Amino acid sequence: MSTPPLTRRQKDILDFFREYQERNGLWPTLEEIAQHLGVNKVTVFGHVAELEKKGVIKKRAKRASRSLAIVGKKAAAPARTHGVRILGTIAAGRPISTIETEEELELDHMLGRGRDLYALRVKGNSMIEDSIRDGDVVVVERRTNPHNGETVVAVLEGEEATLKRYYDEGDVVRLQPANAELNPVRVKKDALEIRGVLVAVVRTF
Repeated sequence: MSTPPLTRRQKDILDFFREYQERNGLWPTLEEIAQHLGVNKVTVFGHVAELEKKGVIKKRAKRASRSLAIVGKKAAAPARTHGVRILGTIAAGRPISTIETEEELELDHMLGRGRDLYALRVKGNSMIEDSIRDGDVVVVERRTNPHNGETVVAVLEGEEATLKRYYDEGDVVRLQPANAELNPVRVKKDALEIRGVLVAVVRTF
């Protein structure tokens, strides 16, 4: 099938798609295209939408950062993607009820294989001194045996979840915020469930 007529900018985007995929083994994001061309993401979005209408580029999945691909071209073998599901929202402030809203986050070449990982979107600034901000995404390894000082997903009675540093103090656990303006939370061990330990923070804006 012949390629339909393209504008110069659309051809530039298509060429970058091919070059990026051949070099990295995965398709570029809109942000990476915009950075390469020296334009803003809104401009790229418009050109990509036109390429989709012309049947040159297609969207493979919703809400994924690398969802676009050239029609009829398979990704090269070197691509190793680690899809980590964003399961909902975690409080970095006052505990909140967990929210189950699944998305998927691609962490290419970033995390080791064979680990049981999931991700949560942060709400609040109680961990700001650890550079975890409102709106960030935290990647969590499912573990129930944290070490002192590790940042954990802790679920309190009533299914309230919070992100804090973990300290075992005998009969109680201290959940320590990384914010000098906030006080720690102390809770009995039998009233606390650890659902994982922080392994990475992804800034999404």
